Amino acid sequence: MSITACINGEMTHAGLPVTWGLAVWAFMVGVGVWAFLKSAPDKTAPRRIDLTRVPGLGPLVRYVNSRPYVQFLARLIVVAIFVTVVVAGLYGTPIPERNAATVLTWNLWWTGVIISVFFVGTAWCGVCPWDTLATWLVRRRPWGRAEPNNSLNLRVPGWLRTVYPALLLLIGLTWLELGVGVTLSPYATAVLALVMVMLATVSLSVFERKAFCRYFCPVGRTIGAYAQLAPVELRPIDTDTCARCETLECYHGSATVEPCPTNLVMGRLKQNTYCTSCGNCTQSCPRANVAWNLRPTGAEAAEQARPHLDASWFILGLLALTGFHGLTMIPEWEKGISALGQWLGDSGQLLWAFSLGLAINLIVPIAFFSSMVGLAAVGSAGIVSFKQAFIRLAPVTLPFAFAYHLAHNLKHLVREGGGLAELMLNPLGTGALPLSDLERHLHHFDSLTPDPVLSALQAGLMAWGFWIAVKIIRHRGHALFGDNAAAARRGLMPMLVFALAMTGYHVWLLTQNMVMRM
Repeated sequence: MSITACINGEMTHAGLPVTWGLAVWAFMVGVGVWAFLKSAPDKTAPRRIDLTRVPGLGPLVRYVNSRPYVQFLARLIVVAIFVTVVVAGLYGTPIPERNAATVLTWNLWWTGVIISVFFVGTAWCGVCPWDTLATWLVRRRPWGRAEPNNSLNLRVPGWLRTVYPALLLLIGLTWLELGVGVTLSPYATAVLALVMVMLATVSLSVFERKAFCRYFCPVGRTIGAYAQLAPVELRPIDTDTCARCETLECYHGSATVEPCPTNLVMGRLKQNTYCTSCGNCTQSCPRANVAWNLRPTGAEAAEQARPHLDASWFILGLLALTGFHGLTMIPEWEKGISALGQWLGDSGQLLWAFSLGLAINLIVPIAFFSSMVGLAAVGSAGIVSFKQAFIRLAPVTLPFAFAYHLAHNLKHLVREGGGLAELMLNPLGTGALPLSDLERHLHHFDSLTPDPVLSALQAGLMAWGFWIAVKIIRHRGHALFGDNAAAARRGLMPMLVFALAMTGYHVWLLTQNMVMRM
């Protein structure tokens, strides 16, 4: 199978072979039938492994947790890369494939940060350059507690204490990325990066703690949502110790350590969503009662996650936008959006046509989910309301979005991650010429992973995502409908149909040729 091809003048990646897609479909049908016929799942709590007690690894974890300068050094490295991106974008070549700003940001960073969640949860938030620079500018300390902290410390207004601002920013960034085309502009990429630092700085200067991380950051909220599926968590070692604690250093901080930036109390922490892996609680706890655990993937989303209505809407928006990214990269999208633009009388960049297409692709998956939730609520014969079912079943959509996001980004990383050493020798692209069609083809042909291995990984991720989704459906469905087995079965059927349809759609997207980003 050819890795690249030229369709209508555009260089494309070959899609997932149909045989792999059929194999995933066969797996889904088998698992779906099993889930429908299987009795209620075991309610035994999943096993956790305290990483601080693992031989060989434990001392390293304890050392990193207790030394603030370790995280400071990691932040310093990330900030240096961030500065490189900004300088290259503002002063370098406008050729996107020759400029470190566009390549590092869109081909490597956004791809890599999603993949990192699969292994280390919200670790990226702990070294985020937006928050780091904002903290240095406002707190004026490299680490530790700043008193006074140079902030107005105003309470966030009630109408802002939701993740709706983050959802609106995520939609706006998608519009800028795919509609306006900031991914192809090093200058616009650098300006966007500086705008995010400005938002984080203003928020930290005005509001208490880190409201930007908690309510406004679209990347942090995306990572937090996906981290419900991650195999790592930061939790108390002994819950009784937390129950007896009266000082709550994990929440208030200590004389030398900042308080929790997102208002979390370790003794009551049940989900990763708003934890930023900052390490404050591990350093401030006087009894060293906080540790990193290993756990089964998806365990939190299946049993412990308790999203509110705003978080449920964010999760659904994330599902819709993830699929939309893939849809806009297949050749048929360009044809369809051009035809829509002609029908609307749109011209130029077709922004009106694109905006309408974005709106439709937001509405359809959410309407589909809502209709299946409605059927589940009706099937419960009055046991649960539509709103209860909507909120409690929203985490079901996380594995679809995450698995496809991983599979899609993996293709970008493997096919577009080459040539980094050459780029970093000339990050501004000084004197560089655009890649010719032959150079572009050879550049993408020299992928980081053999094509059959990439296909197997993508198919495996889709199968994994469906399996985790079914696990979540079974656990959350039976918990929602109680001991009424008949109602649980009637309620689960629509959600299994939803799982089959959404995963099937994502598999179809993967089998299509994908237009190269740059």
